[in-house]
Amino acid sequence: MVLETWLVKVKKTITHSFDSSRAAAAPKKPLAIKKSSVGVVAFEIAGLMSKLLHLWESLSDKSVARLRGESICLEGVRKIVSNDDAFLIGLACAELVENLRLVAKSISRISRKCEDSSLRSFDLSFEEFANSGRDPNNWLLNSKEMESKIKKLDQFITTTATLHREMDELLVLENGLKKSLQSSSSSTKDNDTSIKEKKIMELQQKILWLRQEVKYLKDKSLWCRSFDTVTSLLARSVFAILARIKLVFGVSHGFNPIVSLPRSLSASAVVYPSENPNTFVSGPLTTKTPPNLDGFFESNSKILKPPPTTLGAAALALHYSNLIIVMEKMIRSPQLVGVDARDDLYSMLPNSIRLALRARLKGVGFSATDPILANEWREALQKILGWLSPLAHNMIKWQSERSFEHQNLVPKTNVVLLQTLYFANQEKTEAAITELLVGLNYIWRFEREMNAKAIFRCSNFNGGYMIGSVQDPIAS
Repeated sequence: MVLETWLVKVKKTITHSFDSSRAAAAPKKPLAIKKSSVGVVAFEIAGLMSKLLHLWESLSDKSVARLRGESICLEGVRKIVSNDDAFLIGLACAELVENLRLVAKSISRISRKCEDSSLRSFDLSFEEFANSGRDPNNWLLNSKEMESKIKKLDQFITTTATLHREMDELLVLENGLKKSLQSSSSSTKDNDTSIKEKKIMELQQKILWLRQEVKYLKDKSLWCRSFDTVTSLLARSVFAILARIKLVFGVSHGFNPIVSLPRSLSASAVVYPSENPNTFVSGPLTTKTPPNLDGFFESNSKILKPPPTTLGAAALALHYSNLIIVMEKMIRSPQLVGVDARDDLYSMLPNSIRLALRARLKGVGFSATDPILANEWREALQKILGWLSPLAHNMIKWQSERSFEHQNLVPKTNVVLLQTLYFANQEKTEAAITELLVGLNYIWRFEREMNAKAIFRCSNFNGGYMIGSVQDPIAS
């Protein structure tokens, strides 16, 4: 009876505290959230802002220099993708534009809830800016203005992420309080009651404090911002990033093919494209092409379509990446590869590689006892894996970061599509895989024969020792 009375008091205290906090906040803000505020959509918007920050960082001087000096110069890229700098740079540019287009598509959906008519038609304005460079709303920012917006974006991302964590913690505490109240109502022992009373009071204080913290974070984060405010910030950032892409990669408003990348680009350069965007320190390659009748994004999507001779067109890029990684593990430790694992590997091979492998193994004997040849094969396999394996691992990373589970997250790596097997030539890749299989077949048989000989010698040694130990007493 005493416990029930105490529980009623606790519930009344909590209710009174919540009501008093609401009443105290009422004179300051008649409504906690404005009608046009984004509310829970803040978390999605923060994700979009994170992607925009990632894109902007991908266009920094350092990132562009890395693209030109490292990404397109990978040995594997040169061997089986392309050795044409203009083509590879065009792929990098097209991927950045496509990533920006996907973000803009999400912004367009959010913009429909804006009160400003110009923001509601963001998708049309962005399309017009991409195709012609016209900006009737003056949304384009220069580099200094964009750097200021970047800091604001980063601040919003941080506070909104903190809000998400605090709201999760608050939900856990509230559920814990409910369970504690239910368990306390069924308890009869005085000692248990006093302990639970103390825990409930502590939970109550934590919840009250955390509610105030959540309220504060909502005011500071995107939660209480209007759709107009947020969309305006996103729209200006998207315009600036697209202008930066066009400036860095030398894309004119006629969106001609990518033919050059500047060797030197100052970080202080304005974001808005210059009057002659194809004028670079290194000087662009010049090509004459007929005018493009497609829109900017339609033209860009064609660049990302893999040619028919590639693994991407054959839908084999991911499968071959897994195959190469499996072989890599087997080549490192061939002595640990069993017959079943070998059969599983063979079952992963498509018919084209099986036919090529049979042709290569014709006339090869079953014996593999030459240690010199085995070492030569090991060195050859390591060289092939040295340039082929990075592309396979990059393919797995690129694909996993764009899976459904991670589509709202910012990529953790800077892997671009040209560094994967997606645009790799199918015939060249299959030739390299076949070579790996032939070498793996030899060193696998070599290790098995060496192990068999070692076991045979060991058994003979042990047998001879036992015979000698038995015969000695008889001889004596």
